[in-house]
Amino acid sequence: MQKPVAILLLNWNTPLYTSNCISSLLAVGDHSLFDIIIADNGSTDGSLQKLKSQFPQLTFLDNEYNLGFAEGNNRAINYSISQGYMYSLILNNDTETEEDLVKLLLQHLQEHPKAAAVQPAIYWLHDKTKLWNGNGCFNAVTGKIYARKIPAVHPVKYIRAKWLTGCCMLVRNSVLAKEGAFNKQFFLYYEDVELSFRLRAAGHELHYLPTATVYHEAGASGQLTSREKEGTLSPVIHYYVSRNHIWFLGRFGNPLFYPFMILFNAPYYLGLLCYFMLRGRRKKAKFLINGIKDGFFTSEKVIWPKLNRNTTIHP
Repeated sequence: MQKPVAILLLNWNTPLYTSNCISSLLAVGDHSLFDIIIADNGSTDGSLQKLKSQFPQLTFLDNEYNLGFAEGNNRAINYSISQGYMYSLILNNDTETEEDLVKLLLQHLQEHPKAAAVQPAIYWLHDKTKLWNGNGCFNAVTGKIYARKIPAVHPVKYIRAKWLTGCCMLVRNSVLAKEGAFNKQFFLYYEDVELSFRLRAAGHELHYLPTATVYHEAGASGQLTSREKEGTLSPVIHYYVSRNHIWFLGRFGNPLFYPFMILFNAPYYLGLLCYFMLRGRRKKAKFLINGIKDGFFTSEKVIWPKLNRNTTIHP
């Protein structure tokens, strides 16, 4: 009999994180509920061969190239749907769990048919007392997208969230098949927020379940292998973060609040740019400037080529 859940892990040159994640899932999970699918995003460090050797019983997809978080996961989502799984657990490979996470999230969706997806409380792996990502929120006036960092009181069964993080969310495949998966144009960052708002616009609920937990390293694939003048964080991250935030606000933000959004966000970007210049991090400054430029001047037809322009979206 087909198992209900496909756990999707995207690997890019981080086999140790992926191995630890798999081991934690297999150690505490009910194996009758899930299969694990690893999609490799064109790793150049032999990740695919290492993981196949360690876990020959699992399913592996070779994306051949670095397709980004969005399209890399889409390949795995398409496989999950084509193989008849009812749910996909999109899970960062730098996470670990100490409980039967799949069972908890699956039970919640089975009990709440209006919910398209559910996310657990995500704590830091290096400090399991601190919350990394909780209830996803959105300030419609300032355009700020954030997650609450204060753990919810446990008597709260669940909270309806504005958005769920792609770090860990269980999604109904029937919904993804109808509404679409991640927007591949986003490549990296805010693709989960964009998907969340699309799903809510289609009438689906998104739930945050504070009684389920997972632990996250955070940013494993975004670190440079050696400390350079530019620091340890890859400069390209500043391009995608700035560009995609602007893209998102351009589509889902309320035009009446655009002046407030500019006033709220401009000091941050100017301050960041000045910091890069003062520290001699010209590559990061260049990526940030290009991200802002492409954020404002990329055509909406390029970002959402298949989106009905008459669709009304309610943040």
